Amino acid sequence: MAIDETPEPEKKPEQPRPDRESSPVGRRPMPPESRRVPERPETGDGTEAQEPDSTGQKKDKGADSSTPDAVADDGSTERPKTGRERLVASLWPPRLTRAQLIVALLLFILGLGLAIQVRSTSDSSALRGARQEDLVRILDELDNRSQRLTDEQRRLEGQKTELENSSDQAEEARKQTVEKEQQLGVLAGTVAAQGPGINLTIDDPTHSVEADKLLDTIQELRAAGAEAIQVNDVRVVANTYLSDIRGGVEIDGKRVMQPYRFKVIGKPEDLEPALNIPGGVVQTLEKEQAKVSVTREEKIIVNALREAKRPDYARSSSQ
Repeated sequence: MAIDETPEPEKKPEQPRPDRESSPVGRRPMPPESRRVPERPETGDGTEAQEPDSTGQKKDKGADSSTPDAVADDGSTERPKTGRERLVASLWPPRLTRAQLIVALLLFILGLGLAIQVRSTSDSSALRGARQEDLVRILDELDNRSQRLTDEQRRLEGQKTELENSSDQAEEARKQTVEKEQQLGVLAGTVAAQGPGINLTIDDPTHSVEADKLLDTIQELRAAGAEAIQVNDVRVVANTYLSDIRGGVEIDGKRVMQPYRFKVIGKPEDLEPALNIPGGVVQTLEKEQAKVSVTREEKIIVNALREAKRPDYARSSSQ
């Protein structure tokens, strides 16, 4: 749309009309009573009443129309809230929804899982400093133990099948009872035993090897699958105890002097690595200035015997 740019004509200012009352000619003098300023009425509390404004409402002298304050119901002036106060009021007390509770529970479970993972990872840090061949040896030992347990499970399952399928179960049970008695006799030390194993010799000229070190050696051999153990001329069984005495060690009440000679029946491929692992029995004994030698043997004879003792309290549950 085109804009008309033609200038408008200038308007001449109108001449003010003379007022009769304001002009000196037509003004009449006012009576004295009409020249007085009307007094403002006072309120009951002694203050002057406020003049009404153009809307009919009374105008407050102290009120500033540019910055009005909010007035509460009780007459007190209420300060407007700041942005920080409004933020705090919206956050507290917290208003949790069902979805927020579910998310918090999932985060807690995730944190717990991470903590367990970190702990299990730290437990395996003891083997980080070991050499590769030592780790391979330990892994082979674990595999061999697992294989032994699998073979034992298979053997027991075979015995169960034979008992179930045998036509003469009584005879089969008697044979297995005799075999079991021999096995228990080997474990209890009441019968001699022979088989492959190792010879372990601990030479302690300084008498620094105490009973606890020998007990650790026995426990490590048992964990590696030792089936029969003899120290010098003493048969080691489940209830064997060791104690320190002057100049040596006492095993089951019998004095044993160094050098300590262990005859151990078991799988040599498991027994020898178990003693030579990093931080194991051999390194611990060598720190005590002892000389340790381990040799594998195809046939080890354990001929030290113990008397069969009737338990004082334990009885068979079948009686």
